[in-house]
Amino acid sequence: MNQLAPLHRDDAYQRIRDLIVSGEVAADVALSERTLAETLGLGRTPVREALKALAKDGLLTIHPMRGTFVRQLSFDDLREIHEMRLGLEGLAAFLAASRGPSAALKVSVAWLRALECQAELDVEEAQQAGWTFHDELFRAAGNGRLVASYDGLRAQSGLALQKMRKYSLDRTRQAVTEHLDIYAAVEAGDAAAAQQRMWRHLSSAFEARLAALGAVRPQTL
Repeated sequence: MNQLAPLHRDDAYQRIRDLIVSGEVAADVALSERTLAETLGLGRTPVREALKALAKDGLLTIHPMRGTFVRQLSFDDLREIHEMRLGLEGLAAFLAASRGPSAALKVSVAWLRALECQAELDVEEAQQAGWTFHDELFRAAGNGRLVASYDGLRAQSGLALQKMRKYSLDRTRQAVTEHLDIYAAVEAGDAAAAQQRMWRHLSSAFEARLAALGAVRPQTL
């Protein structure tokens, strides 16, 4: 048995997923195993297995006789992702507050504080800092199964965000403040407050997303 096969498959999965979430793969163009294999410098077998796994994880849709395409998320998809995030991220905030912030979480917070002081906030950097904060919050929760459950959901959320190239500056500043408020509860060891602040943060983000996507809300996003 080739022991490198799982590594190649996992490498293909991660790299194709990054292409999907970043928007580098057009939604209306069928993915080609051959092209992806040549682009990534991998064999077609790990690419084929990665595409099947990505379809199972909700990032791709396989249409018989047509090909494999990036999934087009509907309003119901976005609502379900939001509801799942409420459950998972609320629990992560609760556990992180119960167990105390990690060193990596503190580093992510220092990044957010530096951004908060900027006169001209870099929206893209602030979004990246926000995602890093969420990631480190999950790790600080100290529950591997919770992190694994979040991983696939994070990718689907990133797919939905393709239609929102940028949040407004005001919403971005608000999000930075909300992240720091969540951390304040985590640092204080107030698990209930951390969970509630996370819920409020996610609900505010969901409403902002719906407002930005209002023109396509009834159909696919």
